Amino acid sequence: MQKIIQLILPPEVAFDEINFHQYLRSHLHIKDENTFHVRLQKRSVDARSRNIKVNVTADIYIDEIPEPVIQYKRDYKNVSKNKQAIIVGAGPAGLFAALRLIELGIKPVIIERGKDVKERRRDLANINKDNIVNPDSNYCFGEGGAGTYSDGKLYTRSKKRGDIRRILEILVAHGASENILAEVHPHIGTNKLPKIVSELRKSILDAGGEIHFNTRVIDFILEGNILKGVVTENVEHAHSLSPYQGGSRGMEGIGIILATGHSARDIFKLLQDKNILIESKPFALGVRIEHQQKLVDSIQYHGNISSKYLPAASYSLTEQVSIDHSQKGVFSFCMCPGGFIVPSATQQGEIVVNGMSPSKRDSRFANSGMVVEVNENDWKNFKKFGALAAMEFQKSVEQKAWQVAGQTQVAPAQRMQDFVNKKISSSLLETSYQPGLVAVEMRDFLPSSIAFCLQEGFKSFGKKMRGYLTNDAQIIGVESRTSSPVKIPRDKETLEHVTTKRLFPCAEGAGYAGGIMSAAMDGERCVEKLFELYN
Repeated sequence: MQKIIQLILPPEVAFDEINFHQYLRSHLHIKDENTFHVRLQKRSVDARSRNIKVNVTADIYIDEIPEPVIQYKRDYKNVSKNKQAIIVGAGPAGLFAALRLIELGIKPVIIERGKDVKERRRDLANINKDNIVNPDSNYCFGEGGAGTYSDGKLYTRSKKRGDIRRILEILVAHGASENILAEVHPHIGTNKLPKIVSELRKSILDAGGEIHFNTRVIDFILEGNILKGVVTENVEHAHSLSPYQGGSRGMEGIGIILATGHSARDIFKLLQDKNILIESKPFALGVRIEHQQKLVDSIQYHGNISSKYLPAASYSLTEQVSIDHSQKGVFSFCMCPGGFIVPSATQQGEIVVNGMSPSKRDSRFANSGMVVEVNENDWKNFKKFGALAAMEFQKSVEQKAWQVAGQTQVAPAQRMQDFVNKKISSSLLETSYQPGLVAVEMRDFLPSSIAFCLQEGFKSFGKKMRGYLTNDAQIIGVESRTSSPVKIPRDKETLEHVTTKRLFPCAEGAGYAGGIMSAAMDGERCVEKLFELYN
């Protein structure tokens, strides 16, 4: 017998497997001799009142074996001898595009400038310990993209862009916990994502696809307005996962999926140099703020933080600030409960920060981006760069932060109330940011309009979350890689570039996604359109 139940439970029942099963036996009058299985469909915390509850929807199977939790199978036909398509970038868009190509009978050839997830760790350690940024292997570049070592959030509002359940099932089939199918805001964790990414790679290679690590695209092969392929070169001192060493090489395919992410500035420059239409795009810029997680828990759970069963609390804040006869949005971005702040620069000479959380979200710290909308008024002094004006504005802030902070990966920081009061902090707090912090006046590198909006936003947020505006929190700069500062225009129906045939601008780097899930779905959609047009 199968039942669907909806329950409102205390955290100690909803989040403890033994207590939950005991409750179900009693609530449903299940006899001891009965066997039963539970399959969560949805679970979410309701902390709107002091009496915190958890909403649970579950399927209950009594004396009946449930069907497999996922329908998706890692059962791919070999495509090694089939026609091929080129994918530039091995982030979520590129990896899921490759799997979809295989399903459609086309051989994927992935070109990735960075290293595989295992080798990539060494370069991340070099950033944290020695302040050395490898421009091809860092927190943004490498197998799995920026998401692999950032956080692993799987929540998206892009419900019309693809099959969310399908993407989640593929992740489960490659090692993710089945819990991501039930949680309202599913999350894998940066400690578990590398293994899943390596399993995605294994599926691609086992089916006859190719992945060329340490391989950078340096040119496009164009015939008129048709993109035939790319020219690549092996990154200097690359390790030998690529099938060749040194020199340049042309690769052609029936189409090119350009899935390079939001930080591939050399690709944006190459597009401009080849007269392939691109546009400046609004993005957001600001800082990352760090509180003690127990403070955020206390605010969000109304002081009720004694329960070990409650997950680390998160928050979402937004405000409109009036400035120069207009309004700018100030909002939290990529909130990481129980997480860490990491250095995300992609070149020497710049400071960029981002956040991540392990699967248990058990760090003492909570951090979130706090950013302000950026538009063409902000980059008006960079118009000489044409479509790259927004990118150059972004770069200038990162470089100035690096100068102000001492020209290493030590990041500029200021206590929260000190920032609001325009006072350099006499001391800073403990931090999760490994390279370390230096006290500065953040207005020394933040554009004045950004600083003003942050200041006013913090005042508002302190009223919305009592205790949030405090000198027991600090802001760290600069949070600038929120989304791509460049848009690569494509046809709304075919997803093909508006002037260059066989080019399919994809996901976050092209301005069409904002996270793991939406990027993965966009990668699949681009492949399906490529298949319709050119198979």
